[in-house]
Amino acid sequence: MKLLAIDTGTSALSIAVCRPDGASQRIWSHSGEGGAQASAALIPAVLELLQQAELGLAELDAIAFGAGPGSFTGLRTACAVAQGLGFGAGVPLLPVDSLLAVAEQARFSLGGGAPLDVYAVLDARMDEVYAARYAWDGAKWSMPASWSVSKPEVLTALANELPLSAPAAPAPRRIAAGNAFAEYGERLLPGWPQVPALPTATAMLRLAPALLAAGQAVAAEYAMPRYIRDKVAQTTAERAAQKAAAAASG
Repeated sequence: MKLLAIDTGTSALSIAVCRPDGASQRIWSHSGEGGAQASAALIPAVLELLQQAELGLAELDAIAFGAGPGSFTGLRTACAVAQGLGFGAGVPLLPVDSLLAVAEQARFSLGGGAPLDVYAVLDARMDEVYAARYAWDGAKWSMPASWSVSKPEVLTALANELPLSAPAAPAPRRIAAGNAFAEYGERLLPGWPQVPALPTATAMLRLAPALLAAGQAVAAEYAMPRYIRDKVAQTTAERAAQKAAAAASG
């Protein structure tokens, strides 16, 4: 398949393009700083990768983008750019669950296809994390019933629930994957083996064929980010109260 993938939902910018090369897929990728720098660098980097791959926008089968959860500004940036490119070229968009991309990146970094039980977590700031739990059965991912945003301690309590695998099945390897472990330390999933991972564009490319086959692509005008949390910032009073509570507990 001929695909473009974009993610700007974290502190990193990630872009990748793939096209068939004989019996396999060849991939071109670019990474850089996210945040304010992403909006300026994104389109030139996309055009450069397409040129390297000798692809025109209209030749793409789909444009995948990190739909969230993640940085509000970053999610809007990726969605808006994907919409502009897709609408202009008549190419469908594929919104990709950013936490699923985290789980896939961790699975790939471990280098195996063995079954996994993965808690994917991303730092949501405001002393919270985005999280979802996924199961890899050796061939495909299961989709979570829901996504959450919560205090690290709340997620840790939920992680003590029953594993995703059926009771009669061999227990899968259990890991936590994401970018929030250094920030929250022992408050976040202590005892779970931790795999640093981000929702990379190359992970999205690996996920895209199954998502497209499942009918997840949409017309550009219908693509939307997935925010999960409506409140995006604390008030001055809330920040002061949080600092006072932290000082008191310390």
